[in-house]
Amino acid sequence: MGEDKQNWHLQQSVHYMAMFVEPGKHRSGRRRVQQARSLPGKKEKGPTPEEAIQKLKETEKILIKKQEFLEQKIQQELQTAKKHGTKNKRAALQALRRKKRLEQQLAQTDGTLSTLEFQREAIENATTNAEVLRTMELAAHGMKKAYQDMDIDKVDELMADITEQQEVAQQISDAISRPVGFADDVDEDELLEELEELEQEELARELLHVGDKEEEPPVKLPSVPSTHLPAGPAPKADEDEDALKQLAEWVS
Repeated sequence: MGEDKQNWHLQQSVHYMAMFVEPGKHRSGRRRVQQARSLPGKKEKGPTPEEAIQKLKETEKILIKKQEFLEQKIQQELQTAKKHGTKNKRAALQALRRKKRLEQQLAQTDGTLSTLEFQREAIENATTNAEVLRTMELAAHGMKKAYQDMDIDKVDELMADITEQQEVAQQISDAISRPVGFADDVDEDELLEELEELEQEELARELLHVGDKEEEPPVKLPSVPSTHLPAGPAPKADEDEDALKQLAEWVS
């Protein structure tokens, strides 16, 4: 409320001083201002999107603080009206009137804040879209530069040459792997017929000489030896009996 009063008094003072300015000088000064604004080379440079967004954020903070201040004042006036009540009806009505004015200011502030937020979001979206567009344009230039030395006709010719070379390479491989010499002049079917005739002749010859085969001589086995093998050593039990007999004779 103190700032509003100061601004109001300042505006009244400026208006009061303007009344004493000579009309000619006042009009000439205003004309010079208009001429300066209309000069083609004197165009003022507008703010960048980043500057506009920053300014909007600062103004939003100011309006938010104003909202908090108005809400506090509204609560104070409401408490004042409750305090006086029916005891001091005049003071209570004045508090309610101030409360209504503060509520109107709060509604206006809310609307202004919503407008600023909408503008800031619109500028941010526009900035993002512009950045995306610049990136896409840069990518398009890069792609154009990458393909500037390429021609679709040359690419088709190159692919045709590659296909032709692959066919030539395949033909060379087939020629190298193909057998050379007399094998090219011989028919495989003729060879098979000749082989079959040889087999038939061999089979007929075997059938004719089945009974003429001589019997195979019997296998001779080695003869059994006629000499007797030497006897093995005497058993150990007989040696013990002889020793016992000798001992008995010596005792007796």
